[in-house]
Amino acid sequence: MKSDSITVDDSGVQRRRRARMVEQQLRGRGVEDELVLSAMSAVPRHGFVPDELIPMAYADGPLPIGDGQTISQPYIVAVMSEALHLFHGQRVLEIGTGCGYQAAVLAAMGLEVFTVEVLPGLARAARERLEAMGRTGLHFKTADGHLGWPENAPFDGIMVTAAPSKVPHELLEQLAPGGRLVIPVGSWNQELRVYRKNSDETISRKTLFAVRFVPLVRKS
Repeated sequence: MKSDSITVDDSGVQRRRRARMVEQQLRGRGVEDELVLSAMSAVPRHGFVPDELIPMAYADGPLPIGDGQTISQPYIVAVMSEALHLFHGQRVLEIGTGCGYQAAVLAAMGLEVFTVEVLPGLARAARERLEAMGRTGLHFKTADGHLGWPENAPFDGIMVTAAPSKVPHELLEQLAPGGRLVIPVGSWNQELRVYRKNSDETISRKTLFAVRFVPLVRKS
Protein backbone atom coordinates (compact mmCIF):
# COMPACT_ATOMS: atom_id res chain seq x y z
CA MET A 1 0.00 0.00 0.00
CA LYS A 2 1.88 3.03 -1.23
CA SER A 3 0.71 6.44 -0.08
CA ASP A 4 0.05 7.47 -3.67
CA SER A 5 -2.27 4.50 -4.11
CA ILE A 6 -5.02 6.27 -2.17
CA THR A 7 -5.42 8.69 -5.04
CA VAL A 8 -6.52 5.60 -7.01
CA ASP A 9 -9.30 6.25 -9.50
CA ASP A 10 -12.58 6.31 -7.57
CA SER A 11 -14.45 5.24 -10.66
CA GLY A 12 -18.13 4.75 -11.12
CA VAL A 13 -17.59 1.04 -10.61
CA GLN A 14 -16.00 1.59 -7.20
CA ARG A 15 -18.69 4.09 -6.18
CA ARG A 16 -21.41 1.62 -7.14
CA ARG A 17 -19.69 -1.13 -5.15
CA ARG A 18 -19.47 1.21 -2.17
CA ALA A 19 -23.14 2.20 -2.48
CA ARG A 20 -24.11 -1.48 -2.62
CA MET A 21 -21.99 -2.16 0.48
CA VAL A 22 -23.78 0.61 2.37
CA GLU A 23 -27.28 -0.48 1.33
CA GLN A 24 -26.86 -4.24 1.71
CA GLN A 25 -24.26 -4.74 4.43
CA LEU A 26 -25.02 -1.71 6.60
CA ARG A 27 -28.48 -0.24 6.17
CA GLY A 28 -29.88 -3.67 5.31
CA ARG A 29 -28.55 -5.08 8.59
CA GLY A 30 -29.89 -2.36 10.85
CA VAL A 31 -27.34 0.47 10.83
CA GLU A 32 -29.47 3.63 11.00
CA ASP A 33 -27.15 6.54 11.86
CA GLU A 34 -27.15 8.68 8.72
CA LEU A 35 -23.88 10.34 9.77
CA VAL A 36 -22.19 6.92 9.76
CA LEU A 37 -23.85 5.81 6.53
CA SER A 38 -22.91 9.06 4.79
CA ALA A 39 -19.29 8.78 5.95
CA MET A 40 -18.96 5.20 4.76
CA SER A 41 -20.50 6.17 1.45
CA ALA A 42 -17.85 8.87 1.05
CA VAL A 43 -14.64 7.09 2.16
CA PRO A 44 -13.04 4.94 -0.59
CA ARG A 45 -12.29 1.71 1.28
CA HIS A 46 -10.36 0.39 -1.72
CA GLY A 47 -7.72 3.04 -1.03
CA PHE A 48 -6.86 1.42 2.31
CA VAL A 49 -6.12 -2.16 1.26
CA PRO A 50 -3.13 -3.72 -0.53
CA ASP A 51 -3.33 -3.36 -4.30
CA GLU A 52 -3.92 -7.07 -4.84
CA LEU A 53 -6.97 -6.95 -2.53
CA ILE A 54 -8.69 -3.98 -4.17
CA PRO A 55 -11.22 -6.28 -5.93
CA MET A 56 -12.28 -7.50 -2.44
CA ALA A 57 -12.33 -4.07 -0.77
CA TYR A 58 -16.13 -3.93 -0.44
CA ALA A 59 -16.65 -7.57 0.48
CA ASP A 60 -18.43 -8.45 3.71
CA GLY A 61 -15.39 -9.33 5.77
CA PRO A 62 -12.01 -8.18 7.17
CA LEU A 63 -8.87 -8.09 5.04
CA PRO A 64 -5.15 -8.32 5.93
CA ILE A 65 -3.14 -5.08 5.79
CA GLY A 66 0.27 -6.38 6.88
CA ASP A 67 2.10 -6.72 10.22
CA GLY A 68 -0.48 -9.29 11.30
CA GLN A 69 -3.23 -6.63 11.34
CA THR A 70 -6.52 -6.30 9.47
CA ILE A 71 -8.98 -3.75 8.16
CA SER A 72 -12.26 -4.55 9.88
CA GLN A 73 -15.39 -5.82 8.17
CA PRO A 74 -17.45 -2.82 6.95
CA TYR A 75 -20.42 -3.83 9.12
CA ILE A 76 -18.23 -3.84 12.25
CA VAL A 77 -16.79 -0.41 11.36
CA ALA A 78 -20.33 0.94 11.02
CA VAL A 79 -21.68 -0.67 14.19
CA MET A 80 -18.77 0.57 16.29
CA SER A 81 -19.02 4.08 14.82
CA GLU A 82 -22.77 4.15 15.49
CA ALA A 83 -22.33 2.84 19.04
CA LEU A 84 -20.26 5.92 19.95
CA HIS A 85 -23.40 8.11 19.64
CA LEU A 86 -21.33 11.13 18.63
CA PHE A 87 -22.19 14.18 16.57
CA HIS A 88 -20.32 16.70 14.44
CA GLY A 89 -17.50 18.48 16.25
CA GLN A 90 -17.05 16.07 19.13
CA ARG A 91 -13.69 14.55 20.05
CA VAL A 92 -12.95 10.84 19.66
CA LEU A 93 -9.90 8.76 20.54
CA GLU A 94 -9.19 5.79 18.31
CA ILE A 95 -6.85 3.08 19.60
CA GLY A 96 -5.34 1.14 16.69
CA THR A 97 -4.93 3.34 13.61
CA GLY A 98 -4.05 0.37 11.42
CA CYS A 99 -4.39 1.35 7.76
CA GLY A 100 -6.34 4.50 8.68
CA TYR A 101 -9.77 3.50 7.35
CA GLN A 102 -11.67 3.76 10.63
CA ALA A 103 -10.01 7.11 11.37
CA ALA A 104 -11.06 8.33 7.91
CA VAL A 105 -14.67 7.29 8.58
CA LEU A 106 -14.69 9.09 11.94
CA ALA A 107 -13.20 12.21 10.34
CA ALA A 108 -15.81 12.04 7.57
CA MET A 109 -18.44 12.09 10.33
CA GLY A 110 -17.13 15.54 11.26
CA LEU A 111 -15.38 14.39 14.43
CA GLU A 112 -12.02 15.57 15.74
CA VAL A 113 -10.01 12.34 15.71
CA PHE A 114 -7.04 11.46 17.93
CA THR A 115 -5.62 8.16 16.69
CA VAL A 116 -2.93 6.01 18.30
CA GLU A 117 -0.97 3.16 16.68
CA VAL A 118 1.76 1.13 18.37
CA LEU A 119 3.39 -0.22 15.17
CA PRO A 120 5.57 2.52 13.65
CA GLY A 121 5.34 1.27 10.07
CA LEU A 122 1.56 1.18 10.08
CA ALA A 123 1.38 4.52 11.87
CA ARG A 124 3.60 6.22 9.32
CA ALA A 125 1.82 4.74 6.30
CA ALA A 126 -1.62 5.61 7.67
CA ARG A 127 -0.64 9.21 8.34
CA GLU A 128 0.81 9.61 4.85
CA ARG A 129 -2.28 8.03 3.32
CA LEU A 130 -4.76 10.19 5.22
CA GLU A 131 -2.81 13.39 4.63
CA ALA A 132 -2.58 12.60 0.91
CA MET A 133 -6.36 12.17 0.90
CA GLY A 134 -6.74 15.65 2.39
CA ARG A 135 -8.51 14.42 5.52
CA THR A 136 -8.59 17.08 8.24
CA GLY A 137 -9.32 17.01 11.96
CA LEU A 138 -6.86 14.17 12.59
CA HIS A 139 -4.10 13.94 15.22
CA PHE A 140 -1.60 11.08 15.18
CA LYS A 141 0.50 9.38 17.85
CA THR A 142 2.73 6.31 17.83
CA ALA A 143 2.44 4.76 21.29
CA ASP A 144 0.98 1.96 23.39
CA GLY A 145 -2.78 2.26 22.98
CA HIS A 146 -3.45 0.70 26.38
CA LEU A 147 -2.41 4.06 27.85
CA GLY A 148 -4.71 6.17 25.68
CA TRP A 149 -3.72 9.81 25.08
CA PRO A 150 -4.00 11.40 28.54
CA GLU A 151 -2.66 14.84 27.60
CA ASN A 152 -5.64 15.34 25.26
CA ALA A 153 -8.30 13.78 27.50
CA PRO A 154 -11.17 13.79 28.19
CA PHE A 155 -12.78 12.41 25.03
CA ASP A 156 -16.45 12.31 24.07
CA GLY A 157 -15.89 8.80 22.74
CA ILE A 158 -13.16 6.18 22.57
CA MET A 159 -13.00 3.34 20.05
CA VAL A 160 -10.58 0.42 20.27
CA THR A 161 -10.03 -1.55 17.07
CA ALA A 162 -8.09 -4.50 18.54
CA ALA A 163 -8.90 -6.68 21.52
CA PRO A 164 -7.22 -6.45 24.93
CA SER A 165 -7.73 -9.31 27.38
CA LYS A 166 -9.35 -6.82 29.77
CA VAL A 167 -10.44 -3.20 29.54
CA PRO A 168 -7.56 -0.77 30.25
CA HIS A 169 -8.62 1.42 33.17
CA GLU A 170 -6.70 4.32 31.59
CA LEU A 171 -9.25 4.45 28.78
CA LEU A 172 -12.22 4.58 31.13
CA GLU A 173 -10.50 7.39 33.04
CA GLN A 174 -10.08 9.39 29.82
CA LEU A 175 -13.81 9.35 28.98
CA ALA A 176 -15.76 12.56 29.46
CA PRO A 177 -19.01 12.32 31.44
CA GLY A 178 -21.61 10.89 29.10
CA GLY A 179 -18.86 9.47 26.86
CA ARG A 180 -18.77 5.94 25.52
CA LEU A 181 -15.96 3.44 25.09
CA VAL A 182 -16.57 0.90 22.30
CA ILE A 183 -14.18 -2.01 22.63
CA PRO A 184 -13.77 -5.72 21.81
CA VAL A 185 -12.64 -7.62 24.91
CA GLY A 186 -11.20 -11.09 25.38
CA SER A 187 -8.44 -13.38 24.28
CA TRP A 188 -10.23 -16.27 22.58
CA ASN A 189 -13.94 -15.74 23.32
CA GLN A 190 -14.31 -12.05 22.54
CA GLU A 191 -17.32 -9.77 22.82
CA LEU A 192 -17.95 -6.22 21.65
CA ARG A 193 -18.85 -3.99 24.58
CA VAL A 194 -19.96 -0.42 25.13
CA TYR A 195 -19.01 1.30 28.39
CA ARG A 196 -20.67 4.61 29.30
CA LYS A 197 -19.39 7.04 31.91
CA ASN A 198 -22.37 8.43 33.79
CA SER A 199 -22.60 11.95 35.21
CA ASP A 200 -21.72 10.61 38.69
CA GLU A 201 -18.55 8.98 37.28
CA THR A 202 -19.97 5.46 37.56
CA ILE A 203 -19.59 3.16 34.56
CA SER A 204 -22.39 1.21 32.89
CA ARG A 205 -21.74 -1.63 30.46
CA LYS A 206 -23.60 -3.17 27.53
CA THR A 207 -22.54 -6.21 25.49
CA LEU A 208 -23.42 -6.12 21.79
CA PHE A 209 -22.33 -9.48 20.32
CA ALA A 210 -19.45 -11.91 19.88
CA VAL A 211 -16.57 -10.75 17.67
CA ARG A 212 -13.10 -11.78 16.51
CA PHE A 213 -10.40 -9.08 16.52
CA VAL A 214 -6.62 -9.21 16.43
CA PRO A 215 -5.03 -8.71 19.88
CA LEU A 216 -4.28 -5.20 21.11
CA VAL A 217 -0.49 -5.08 20.89
CA ARG A 218 1.59 -3.68 23.75
CA LYS A 219 4.66 -1.57 23.07
CA SER A 220 7.74 -3.81 23.34
